[in-house]
Amino acid sequence: MLYRQFMLLVGLTILSNLAIAQQFELSSPTIKPDSTLTQEQVFNGFGCAGQNLSPVLQWTAGPAETKSYALTVYDPDAPTGSGWWHWVVYNIPAGTTELQAGAGDVSGQKLPAGALQGRTDFGTQAFGGACPPEGDKPHHYIFTVYALKIEKIEVPVDSTAAMIGFMINANAVGKASFTATFGR
Repeated sequence: MLYRQFMLLVGLTILSNLAIAQQFELSSPTIKPDSTLTQEQVFNGFGCAGQNLSPVLQWTAGPAETKSYALTVYDPDAPTGSGWWHWVVYNIPAGTTELQAGAGDVSGQKLPAGALQGRTDFGTQAFGGACPPEGDKPHHYIFTVYALKIEKIEVPVDSTAAMIGFMINANAVGKASFTATFGR
């Protein structure tokens, strides 16, 4: 009998955790999960000739304790030994659930008030589209939104994506992501 009660409790906990995880989701009308990025999301430079336009990204409200959001785009397949950070946005106000197309331009004018862009591996504080080496297998681009328990990440303006990522992970109360690919 005790075993049954224990298993019931474990099952309810798992279902509860799944329900919480399912409530926080990231999507895009521009990019479907497991799809191939379009020329709009391809970098314009380093031999690539895309539009370098950040996509529309939408998410459901994070957990109740969410005080801000952060968003990253990361390529774990880049032949660097540490992957490649394509976009880092942090200090997104808690009431925000969407970034519009082009929000990742250098001016940052389309970002919500107070949101900041971190320095990417392109060396800029802006969205940098896909640009894997020619002949590589298609790379995976992981789009992730994090719900944070703090209103602001306090880091120097020129902080690396790794430093901002450390602060994101130290303060995350939830995350949602999807992956798309691109090769050339």
